[in-house]
Amino acid sequence: MQRCIELARLGQGLVAPNPMVGAVIVYDDKIIGEGFHQRYGEAHAEVNAINAVQDKSLLKNSTIYVSLEPCSHFGKTPPCSDLIVEMGIPRVIIGCKDIHTKVSGKGIERLNKAGIDVQIGILEKKCKELNKRFFTFHERQRPYVILKWAQTKDGYLDKIRDSEEQGVNWISAPETKALVHKWRSEEQSILVGRKTVQNDNPSLTVREFSGVNPTRIIIDSQLQLSEELNIFSDDAPTIIFNRSRNEVKGMIEWIKISETNTELILEELYKRNILSVFVEGGSRTLQYFIFGNVWDEARVIVGNTLFGEGTKAPTINKVPAYSYPFSTDTVYHYFRK
Repeated sequence: MQRCIELARLGQGLVAPNPMVGAVIVYDDKIIGEGFHQRYGEAHAEVNAINAVQDKSLLKNSTIYVSLEPCSHFGKTPPCSDLIVEMGIPRVIIGCKDIHTKVSGKGIERLNKAGIDVQIGILEKKCKELNKRFFTFHERQRPYVILKWAQTKDGYLDKIRDSEEQGVNWISAPETKALVHKWRSEEQSILVGRKTVQNDNPSLTVREFSGVNPTRIIIDSQLQLSEELNIFSDDAPTIIFNRSRNEVKGMIEWIKISETNTELILEELYKRNILSVFVEGGSRTLQYFIFGNVWDEARVIVGNTLFGEGTKAPTINKVPAYSYPFSTDTVYHYFRK
């Protein structure tokens, strides 16, 4: 099952809104096939594992391990539980049940009806943690929310700026940029407020790490941002939440909401099947999520820098779960629960 989890992680950032799943087939205590869900809309882990078995006759005396309950419905692909039955695999070991209403318990029921020996709950906690985004999305009807910011040793996000000043006042080490881009590649969307776009003119893409660009989400209530800015490029789909405009133009979608609060924003993202959102700033936007208690995880980078004055960093009344040094910085991870 641990190998299933390792395999499943290879699909991170590529399979949402589906969960990450890994599968391993064992015959006579030897692995004869393994696979994972590689990309949304393509074959599931069980299919890839079965296809990897060279001698299919061995399947009738094999055990398949899978990190999540095999699906039982027709979606982008046929039901995996049907394939397991069809191939005559006599034993299935499942990490955890699927929470999706179309699957939950139905895949297990299908296998049981076919007389297959099914065991559930092997490394269950780890299997659920693997798909915390997927489980949060279906349990709470909102995306999994990760807050991220870099702050100086004296607790500032940015220096004092004049009204026209643009550009990033870097706090963290250059090497940490690659880590942040890795984090971006693992999430379905990235969110910032208007001031961050106006001040830093970010691209909000994955450039220092190999991965897929997340959907960019901008809060611009009064539509004050110039369309010459980097976030209006075709590098990634972009959603702009505002109070006056509903329109789609190329890769950009303007969504009108009655007020720019976190609840309405997350509701709209849920409707669009966005499982996770990476909130990168600025201070006011981050604080909205903290005050509203609608966050799941926070990653705070403390750079080896002092500003003396400026924009204060948000505060979380939690003890970090763990921390580690990265280049000249220190990274702190917080969890709401």
